[in-house]
Amino acid sequence: MKKRKYIIDFIQKQKTVFVGSMDEDGFPNIKAMFTPRKIDGNCFYFSTNTSSMRSQQFLTNPRASIYFYHRGCFKYEGMMLTGTMEVLQDDNIKREIWRTGDTMFYKQGITDPDYCVLKFTAIKGRYYCDLKTENFKMEDLE
Repeated sequence: MKKRKYIIDFIQKQKTVFVGSMDEDGFPNIKAMFTPRKIDGNCFYFSTNTSSMRSQQFLTNPRASIYFYHRGCFKYEGMMLTGTMEVLQDDNIKREIWRTGDTMFYKQGITDPDYCVLKFTAIKGRYYCDLKTENFKMEDLE
């Protein structure tokens, strides 16, 4: 498998991530979001609304997946990571990933009760490129 640095570099070049959660009936739900604002080891941090359906689903069932892809003229490359998602209300992490334009979504700023952070912890993944796939565990990456 590719090295951890390759995975992080690939993820940081993408503009969109697809986030998967499970609904109350056990069906997968997919949502497009902006890419992570912070990556720390196997943890990926996203900004979102506390009141969102996705946040509520993760509070009930933390199983999650995230998927990144790049579609070029001659090459398609994709990466799915599976793991768990936490809904964080900690002011320190909220402040750390806050961006200037966020007041458009969270009128009360960093302390807005509808502003939270999703922390995804990757356990394993699947990489696709040039008609080949490869499974990997995050703990095995260099």
